[in-house]
Amino acid sequence: MATTSFPPSPSRDPADGGGGCGGRDGDDDGTDLDNPYDRAVAWCRDAASSGHPMTSSPDRFRTELASASMRFGMPLESLHSLFRTMHVAHLKRSARSVRSRTMRHVRDYLNGTSILTLAERANHPPSMMARIVVENVASPPPLPSPPPPPSAPGRDNGSAGMSDGDVGSAGGNHREDHRGAARERSTKKFVTEALRHPEKTLGGASRSVLPEYRFSERKGSGAKVRDEEKDEGGEDYGLPRLSRLALEVREAVDADPMYGPRHDRERHSIGEEYELLLQETLQTMGIPFETEADLRIRGTARTPDVLLSCPVGVKVRRRGLPAPSCPKESEVCNATMPEQIKLIFEDDDEYEWKVVCWIDSKVRLSVHNLIVRRAMHSRVLSQPLGKALFGDVDTHHSSVIPQAEAYVHRFGPGLVLYWFGHAPLERLGDGRGDIVVAGRELPEMAMLPTGEMCGRGGRQLFCLP
Repeated sequence: MATTSFPPSPSRDPADGGGGCGGRDGDDDGTDLDNPYDRAVAWCRDAASSGHPMTSSPDRFRTELASASMRFGMPLESLHSLFRTMHVAHLKRSARSVRSRTMRHVRDYLNGTSILTLAERANHPPSMMARIVVENVASPPPLPSPPPPPSAPGRDNGSAGMSDGDVGSAGGNHREDHRGAARERSTKKFVTEALRHPEKTLGGASRSVLPEYRFSERKGSGAKVRDEEKDEGGEDYGLPRLSRLALEVREAVDADPMYGPRHDRERHSIGEEYELLLQETLQTMGIPFETEADLRIRGTARTPDVLLSCPVGVKVRRRGLPAPSCPKESEVCNATMPEQIKLIFEDDDEYEWKVVCWIDSKVRLSVHNLIVRRAMHSRVLSQPLGKALFGDVDTHHSSVIPQAEAYVHRFGPGLVLYWFGHAPLERLGDGRGDIVVAGRELPEMAMLPTGEMCGRGGRQLFCLP
């Protein structure tokens, strides 16, 4: 079973200093900077919190990640996932502070500072800074006029005992609340479309920018005047055909290496690909199962990615041991029956058999809640991480284990599969032995309750007599 995990952290004298990772010694939080995983975590945290230039340049982002991947001996996709997890943690800490300075950001933009520069100054993702500016500067389209309320010849029982003024006031309040909710939904949709298609949604300054802010269209180095445009009244403001706001939103979205509409689509596609890969692997192995969609149809309260139709035994490496040497499926298939039994059931000190009833495929963390402070109130913004999750220690214990324990209570023991690898196994909780953690792929071999052995190649190895 090939996994992308890291070796156990060696014992170390507390007096020894850490080295080479931004000055983090890791002594207080149990990390060991002699360990590649801890060095990678320290580098990701420092780069995220210090506002590394790679967070606003896709080319530099790829270059820096490739260099760090070789330095830490970590696959590129695993390091990418780990860095994004650390960056989301940074956003959770800083989002309230950034939102509290919204009007300062807007003022600087109106005075000619580009959205990309604002993002770099605030150490905030460019696409998210573009959202802040659009929310406050752009002019969403007006809502269509609501139809007049139907007139009724008489009153229903709910209006009995109420004066005409009371009835009108109650109806007016209800219509106002409904219209306010509709306006909020329309504005949110407008902002989302502005990030996806800024040229189309924010193209003309006289229509897309609030009138009191149109003077800002003549500022900034990014505004390219293609042609002059007149407002609806016919007055010539000399505004660009393609607004400065549209150009700078496009620049910010393209400069963001981790967030924005394009990355959301990519993560969604990756997630679907790995879901299909898990299902196809189980089908090839001949293991019956139900998908998350099947469980939802049944009305199941908790839905892992896969619920096995019967308990299955898997052979996994014991915790705290060096690199695995589990026999490959090909070795077992080509061996004689006595040799097969010895290879699979040999009671060695390196591997053990575990029973699993479900599999949760961790190519994503479903939701991260970012606390966002707005002008007079705060709200929770759901920021999907997309399907790209490396099993780091903090995320495993704070988010994955509580979810997995809920599955254990309902379905029995199970397996958490981190497609992009995970931290050293002995540092990841196992729910008192009920949760198996695997990295990058399913275990090589599995045993059905009938005694049949099956591997990822699809052939049944043998059946116990």
